[in-house]
Amino acid sequence: MEQNTTQSRRERYLTFFLGEEQYGIAIDRIKEIIAIMKVTYVPKTPEYMKGVINLRGSIIPVVDTRLRFGMEEREADMHTAIIIVEVEKVNIGFIVDRVEEVASIDAAHLGVAPKFGSHVDTDFICSMAQIEENVVMILDVLKLFEADELVSLEGLGQTLMSEGE
Repeated sequence: MEQNTTQSRRERYLTFFLGEEQYGIAIDRIKEIIAIMKVTYVPKTPEYMKGVINLRGSIIPVVDTRLRFGMEEREADMHTAIIIVEVEKVNIGFIVDRVEEVASIDAAHLGVAPKFGSHVDTDFICSMAQIEENVVMILDVLKLFEADELVSLEGLGQTLMSEGE
């Protein structure tokens, strides 16, 4: 019997919620998922930058994903988590409302993100996927930050590390 060689590629994504919306990040970008912890505020950073955490001796900048997406801030609860993601060799923590699951999505089921006009910033959504009855927005984590923001995030961690020595 001949094997079907046109089997489509399956990609794995960590899915999470911000409010009612479900998002996904490619699993190979994710370092770990931790419970919400004390975030130290850093002055003169963008509003969505909540500050930094010390994770086993590493200083990691933390972003409030809700604020980054223009949503309103929300009190942390027992489901709130921080997803540690590697972006251009910099580890960044993303605060999310609730981590859902690791979903295996058939590449054929990934659709292009719709454009909502110029006033809605959908640049960081690289594709959309249907998982059962939910639509999951797959994020391009690189596009969540401008290049200069990434450089300042990297510098932020390094500055705080050297001050602590």
